[in-house]
Amino acid sequence: MRIALSQLAATVSPEENLRAVVDQTERAAGQGAELVVFPEAAMARFGVPLGPLAEPLDGPWADGVRAVAERTGTLVVAGMFTPDEDGRVRNTLLITGRGVATHYDKLHLFDAFDFAESATVAPGDEVVTASLDGLTLGFATCYDVRFPALFGALAERGARVVVLPASWGAGPGKVEQWEVLVRARALDSTCWVLAAGQADPATVGAPPATGAPTGVGHSMVVSPLGEVTARLGGAPGLLLADLDLAAVDAARRTVPVLANARRLAGGGGGGGGGGGDHGADVVR
Repeated sequence: MRIALSQLAATVSPEENLRAVVDQTERAAGQGAELVVFPEAAMARFGVPLGPLAEPLDGPWADGVRAVAERTGTLVVAGMFTPDEDGRVRNTLLITGRGVATHYDKLHLFDAFDFAESATVAPGDEVVTASLDGLTLGFATCYDVRFPALFGALAERGARVVVLPASWGAGPGKVEQWEVLVRARALDSTCWVLAAGQADPATVGAPPATGAPTGVGHSMVVSPLGEVTARLGGAPGLLLADLDLAAVDAARRTVPVLANARRLAGGGGGGGGGGGDHGADVVR
């Protein structure tokens, strides 16, 4: 299965970013990609008021993504912001194409490193999977990568590939943390993990917004045994890779952490957030 990760440096303009999504999807499809993954906040970068930019899932931005997915015959995953009834927005992954029409609202909000995503973003409350030609995909967003229970829940629901868009916050040691966490979650779930990050704004001459998680780049494809099989640096780029889906079965035979997991009586409360009772009481 050929996939593509598009490492964008999103601007504050949804229209400009949609043009980039269309262009990158067409390029990826032209090289045989069946699945094209864009970063979190592909619609508009963090660091600006999100409420005025948010659109519903049947709005023009999402419709534009649907149109290019249909035209190219690809499944496209792209981060956007949708309105929430409490006046905040939702940090949403639009998942569209190839007969799939769903979305994922980020469960774990980035209230860390002196940033409070929950001040303007409402959390989701559902673990989401989707089927692409019989292959189950799971979905997570950025800060979710710090919560192993979610990845265990996705694997338990049949996921063999986890799609992980992000807009990672910069800072000392943060690139190293990103790689360690992505590789660890692949090992936890024995899934392929497709980690698509926002590019480092400095690589396109745009210093990051103060305090906002505007990206560090370093998108990567990680095998079910935690090996980085393809990666980018900090600059924008389109990363194509061929996934050997048989590697999932091989990893699960070799390191059967899902089968060996023990449930603790009276467990629960671990893992935090919307991962909730899905695997939070499992020791791995």
